Amino acid sequence: MRLLKLKKHGEFSLTKDLIDNIPPYAVLSHTWGEDDEEVTFKDLVEGSGNSKAGYRKIQFCGEQAARDGLQYFWVDTCCINKSNNTELSEAINSMFRWYYKAAKCYVYLSDVSANNYNQIDQSFQCTWEQAFRKSRWFTRGWTLQELIAPLSAEFFSLDGKQLGCKKSLERQLHEITGIPLQALQGSSLSDFSLEERMSWARKRETKREEDGAYCLLGIFDIHMPLIYGEGKKNAIIRLREEIDRRSKIRVDADSPIKRLPYAEDAPFNSYKTQHEPTCIPDTRVDLLHEIYNWADGQDERCIFWLNGLAGTGKSTIGRTVARKYFEQDRLGASFFFSRGGGDVSHAAKFATSIAVQLANSIPTLHRYICDAITERSDIASQSLRDQWHQLVLRPLSKLDGNDCQSLYVLVVDALDECYDDNNIQIIVQLLAETRSLEMVRLRVFLTSRPEIPIRYGFCQITDVEHQDFVLHNISPAIVDHDISIFLEYSLQVIRRECYLAVDWPGKQDIRRLAEKANGLFIWAATACRFIREGRKFATHRLSIILNDNSSTDDSSNDSSTDDSFLDDSTRAPEEQLSKIYVTVLKNAVGRYRGPERNKFRKLLRATAGVIILLFSPLSTFSLAGLLHVQGDDVLQMLDDLHSILDIPENRARPIRLHHPSFRDFLLSKERCGDSKFWVDKKQAHQKLADNCIRLMSNTLKQDICGVGAPGTFATGIDSNRVQQCLPPEVQYACLYWIQHLKKSGAQLCDNNQVHQFLRVHLLHWLEALSWMRKVPEGIHAINSLELIALTSDCPSLYAFIHDIKRFALYSRLAIEQAPLQVYCNALVFAPVMSKVKKQFIDQVPRWMKRLPKVKNDWGALLQTLEGHSDSVSAVAFSPDGKMLASASSDKTVKLWDAGTGAVLQTLNSHSGWVTAVAFSLDGKVLASASSDETVKLWDAGTGAVLQTLNGHSGWVTAVAFSSDGKVLTSASDDETVKLWDASSGAVLQTLEVGATFQTLSFCKDSSEDGTSLQTDRGVLHTTALPSSHNLSQFSPSHGIFVKEQWVCLDLEGILLLPSEYRPSCTAVCGSVIALGHSSGRLSILEFAF
Repeated sequence: MRLLKLKKHGEFSLTKDLIDNIPPYAVLSHTWGEDDEEVTFKDLVEGSGNSKAGYRKIQFCGEQAARDGLQYFWVDTCCINKSNNTELSEAINSMFRWYYKAAKCYVYLSDVSANNYNQIDQSFQCTWEQAFRKSRWFTRGWTLQELIAPLSAEFFSLDGKQLGCKKSLERQLHEITGIPLQALQGSSLSDFSLEERMSWARKRETKREEDGAYCLLGIFDIHMPLIYGEGKKNAIIRLREEIDRRSKIRVDADSPIKRLPYAEDAPFNSYKTQHEPTCIPDTRVDLLHEIYNWADGQDERCIFWLNGLAGTGKSTIGRTVARKYFEQDRLGASFFFSRGGGDVSHAAKFATSIAVQLANSIPTLHRYICDAITERSDIASQSLRDQWHQLVLRPLSKLDGNDCQSLYVLVVDALDECYDDNNIQIIVQLLAETRSLEMVRLRVFLTSRPEIPIRYGFCQITDVEHQDFVLHNISPAIVDHDISIFLEYSLQVIRRECYLAVDWPGKQDIRRLAEKANGLFIWAATACRFIREGRKFATHRLSIILNDNSSTDDSSNDSSTDDSFLDDSTRAPEEQLSKIYVTVLKNAVGRYRGPERNKFRKLLRATAGVIILLFSPLSTFSLAGLLHVQGDDVLQMLDDLHSILDIPENRARPIRLHHPSFRDFLLSKERCGDSKFWVDKKQAHQKLADNCIRLMSNTLKQDICGVGAPGTFATGIDSNRVQQCLPPEVQYACLYWIQHLKKSGAQLCDNNQVHQFLRVHLLHWLEALSWMRKVPEGIHAINSLELIALTSDCPSLYAFIHDIKRFALYSRLAIEQAPLQVYCNALVFAPVMSKVKKQFIDQVPRWMKRLPKVKNDWGALLQTLEGHSDSVSAVAFSPDGKMLASASSDKTVKLWDAGTGAVLQTLNSHSGWVTAVAFSLDGKVLASASSDETVKLWDAGTGAVLQTLNGHSGWVTAVAFSSDGKVLTSASDDETVKLWDASSGAVLQTLEVGATFQTLSFCKDSSEDGTSLQTDRGVLHTTALPSSHNLSQFSPSHGIFVKEQWVCLDLEGILLLPSEYRPSCTAVCGSVIALGHSSGRLSILEFAF
């Protein structure tokens, strides 16, 4: 840096450019006037500039420095040679440091006068303070760092009068700038978030727009080149990217984002799908052009839905779109669903995976997402809707125009392969909500088959939110042309690899292949893979396909083979795809003869059957472990199936289907043609269940991870250790054995293998599930197993499974937290008569010398649900008993899985206490009432608000649906009851009842229309209401209900509730009662009658 040195007679000169041994110096902070009025470096060199207006403040700085015993001082207008770009860049990047190291900083306020200010008479302070607060100095960008950086700063008026220092004026400085006192007092700037520091400069201005970013370099301790002319927006983007790079937030092991569950296979360019193709050049030209025009244009529709039949090339187009915007740094995220693909076969990690990718694609979004995770540390366990709002929509809504690019694309592929239909509908609705974003546009490109759940999802949103394109409706001539180009390109690669003739295979053969594809890209891709795998027999395999016959004659050994299938001349695309699959399979067994062929065919069918029915894909090693065969045997069986199966060279990576249509083919006896390849779905599931039970029985044991200490938390050991002790095939068996059993349709019986497994390995299984962090999934599985046993003739097994359910629900929290507590807490505190306790009592640790006294048998309390932060005011079961809704004074409604106690949705839309909830008879719609004087209707599956009904002038206290779901009734403390059209929201009738009802329900009566309303004050007839309001008394006379502190059965009290269990509200479903408490807890009781 160069300094000014004060000479005698008030003159000063420039030092040389100092690198080290810099003497103590003062700095000047000021606001620039017009450029021609400021003294420049050139002026000082030439000895001119004395007549300029800016000379006065330089002179002031020199004189004040001298008074403070300083010989040197620095002023930005004249100490930097701005004609030298290198020097200018270095100075701007160093300025914060120069101000920080200054011995004195003088703030010269040219628009504040203190001529009337007398230091003895402080009453005049109000004169200059008003001007001080309005000073232009507080509005300029560069003066921000000049306020923050110096350890001490002294403020002077135009007249050179000292007004105070940063310490004495800190209150005013805080009030004027909004900068926290801690920052003004010298606290480390790293204590303040990126966005908070950004906000300090939000209302400040600079002469050159790029300086709006450059003036912040010191605030963030960033060094970057200056590019004047790039514009403020690009400069801010560069600044933020450099901040992210310097802080290494993307790889920070402590970043909250690292805690989010992430589906590694979801992105289009994941390692496992890296070899999947994109569109060949000159194919899909018109369609891609339309997609890109939609994405880049001003079309208000935020979703482009590309739907088409299986095999028409949707995923390839999806990867092409994702690749284009990825290369332009405009791909926000991508999620490619795959049935049977583990984490990408369901929506559990959809929102969290999208959030992680967005944080990496949009660096400025990272902080907002981290804040969201910190705010709700359990967000990953919340509903899909809550995750989306908290981790995606809200962070995106906080971006401003300078934070990032204005447009990003989100690609969601094969949504129809998501396991849960309800989640499919939710995802469509959540994606549509991106249209509400203002400062950034998120364009959603979505592909799927036109399945009913997706079509229903789109019916729930408006036409202005999505654009549809039906892929299989493209002109056949265009599709055939594109397939021909694809075939020509792929066969050219094969020709080079196999050293075939330059004219191979010829235009005629390519044309015939294109005709056989019949519009299906998957047929063309499968055919090319089949030919390629033939290597030196590629030409022979091409002939097999063209002539529609297999590589071997099976007539002598396989009389049951239906060769007429291969000669079928039908042109249906599905039939053509089936033919190519039959051809590949027959070729695989063609190398064998006689009995060996039949044996190999059975092994091949069994192995392929397992692969297509797995709920999550397994590697070669894991598949071999599950099937109890050698890994090399699996590879040999599948060696000729590379054209239809993706079999990685790395045996630790999972085997996948190239296309889901192969699954459909093998499971269809009609399509399969050859019955020896057909997979009986139920038998295959039964075999998988048997294999899972065998594998668990041979592997699971107490303390399988070898931690020793029973208090070890599930989160307390490294995940690699869990993977080592519980390899993928064992984890698969633990998670899915009951699902396979259920899919097999098998009946259970006492003392069978399931019964024997549970008698020996139940606690080992629960321990393993806890290490895997899958206890809720295990409880779901137990519920399914109980239903299977209920419909089977196995009284002993059913009783044991029922006890297992009670045991798991009762001790769930302890087992989830510390897996080995299944042998301690869970067993010790289980009732004396618990069948699980009796079976495994010998596994209680020996250091438990004396067991505590516990109740004799399971009581009515099934489980306790926690989640509300205030009193529970209402509860209601869905008609099928699978969901429980709870309303609370915390202004929320929660939907719970009644079987496991897991929160499914948290509904946040009411602005007041929620007072009542009710399900429609079909369970699809939930109504809620609130002190905000509204009734809301929700989609119970997705959590979306369907309608908000306004009309009451007081708290709404009760709601109920008619049996057909067409009419909704509500009561209010405005002493009216309203009947609403549940579809349109129109008021059908308003009844002036002169009372406030707390409960409502429709009931039949003897009136003309046969309809009455049952209330807590009696029965209200809805027709010809006289002044008496037609109230007749009603009280329950049968079934289970709660009255005061008693649970009653048919008016007889059967259970006295302790004070801590006495409810604020109740709901009944069969033999199960839900109790809501003022503490915010819910208790679930179950009775056996």
